[in-house]
Amino acid sequence: MTGTAQRCDAVIMGGGLAGLTLALQLKQRFQDIDVLVLERRTHPVPHAAHKVGESSVEIGAHYFDTVLGLKPHMDGAQLRKFGFRFFFSEGRRDIDQVTEIGASRYLAVPSYQIDRGIFENYLAEEAVRRGVRFDDAALVRRVELAPDAEAPHRLEWTRGSETHSAEARWLVDACGRAGLLKRKLGLAEANAHDVNAVWFRIGERIAIDEWSDDAAWRGRCDPQARWLSTNHLVGAGYWAWLIPLASGSHSVGIVADPKLHPLDTIDTFDKAMRWFATYQPRLYDALDSKRHLLQDFAFLKHFSHGCRQVFSGRRWALTGEAGLFLDPFYSPGSDFIAISNTYIADLVAHDRAGRPVEARAQLYDQIYHSFYESTLALYQDQYPLFGDPEVLPVKVIWDYAYYWGVLSQIFFQQRLTDLVLLGSLKDELQHCQRLNLAVQQLLRSWSAASARRNAPVMLDQAAMPWFAELNRSLKDPRLGDAAFRARIRASAAQLRQLAGEILARARADNADLGDCALPSLLEENIAALPAGAQAGAMLFAALPNDSRTRRLPNFTERSSPVAPRARP
Repeated sequence: MTGTAQRCDAVIMGGGLAGLTLALQLKQRFQDIDVLVLERRTHPVPHAAHKVGESSVEIGAHYFDTVLGLKPHMDGAQLRKFGFRFFFSEGRRDIDQVTEIGASRYLAVPSYQIDRGIFENYLAEEAVRRGVRFDDAALVRRVELAPDAEAPHRLEWTRGSETHSAEARWLVDACGRAGLLKRKLGLAEANAHDVNAVWFRIGERIAIDEWSDDAAWRGRCDPQARWLSTNHLVGAGYWAWLIPLASGSHSVGIVADPKLHPLDTIDTFDKAMRWFATYQPRLYDALDSKRHLLQDFAFLKHFSHGCRQVFSGRRWALTGEAGLFLDPFYSPGSDFIAISNTYIADLVAHDRAGRPVEARAQLYDQIYHSFYESTLALYQDQYPLFGDPEVLPVKVIWDYAYYWGVLSQIFFQQRLTDLVLLGSLKDELQHCQRLNLAVQQLLRSWSAASARRNAPVMLDQAAMPWFAELNRSLKDPRLGDAAFRARIRASAAQLRQLAGEILARARADNADLGDCALPSLLEENIAALPAGAQAGAMLFAALPNDSRTRRLPNFTERSSPVAPRARP
């Protein structure tokens, strides 16, 4: 060992997205805090061919641009995302003749497509500018957790041929799947969501807007820039992503349930291309001439994982994938980084103020795991319905409404750490959680008997006023306690109404849905909730009288006519 041990307020093991944003958040909150970040990669990291996880959604985007004050970088060096977009294009080249889910215009709250190489290089530079000590090419060799509440944690790392050591009041594991603390403390926890992923980057744009020359199809979106969306090409048991990067590259991935699409059918670039030729031939056509532009290829087996504990009153924590990870569908990774980092920063604040943190850390851990379990329900056993053009659009709207109406409101309104206020809403929040579980169960049953009609329409999320307003409401100034309670209760009432419409629609499509928990939940009298949430139908037009023989109306269709053409 060379030299004496450095003294730090916090050491963050891992200088990727989770670790660097935590360092910035700590320095933003405490100007005098001494933070050391240890990153095993040598900086600068390469653009494009770096890490998967390029798409952000509202919580993560708000964390980056507003909470951390990085909006100039997000607007100037990254791409604003044109929302999520889905095409039921399995086995087809005529993308203008299939059901499309997406918004025809930008909604109010921005999100971003992030080139992780550009972003993490910038974050490291910004951290240093703000006074964070950043050591790259640093390999952590030994960690000793503090034996009591006052002693420091100790660790050693090597950089080249030199060995360094440090003592730290707080120790945070942000080193991704390496999970140094998780392995040391035996915290790894499996979950029942078994899905695999492969991904690669191509050094050129994939111009999905040019996949049809039909002016009416192109004109459904303003701007005519579907390529800026996170585009999902979906089928039973899988989805393929297309994500543009500011460097000019395009990220392509396949995420699949191995029961329907085994990993060994897609785990090399050539296998993935053969798979595209069968399941998504229009994407195959777009990629075939770009094979020489391949920048990388990687795969990950059974990527979803839990963690028994992520925050400890003994002054250690895990954030990012070092703790838990759900699924790339809906891009929740940055959201959970934002939430965990906010909890860690608050625990550090209480500790610096001389207040005990054991009970608070335990409560934050319970709440964080509750968010994880609620979100996991969106994915577990749901992949078989991804190829259903009638049920998946309903699921997407429900999942958005649940996300924007509950978790996003808590984060945007800066209420994550307000334990008294959240405690006063315990019954309402638990009811929303139970509603979500019941709706996910209903969606699975409905899809098992669905006719899977694939109409050539765009289901326009932006055309639903309540949906666009729910998104816009995230931009509201901070509400007082009473107003915030009223908002969460209004969201719960809105979710009840939406769940009731989904149940009625599913029953009209198929009367026999088996055992379903949703009807009894909707019959519960929740006294605190407002009686009426939304005037008129939220998602579906009134059902026709003979609903079993006529095509059921779908939610708002932006279906400017596109001339039908022969299937290729």
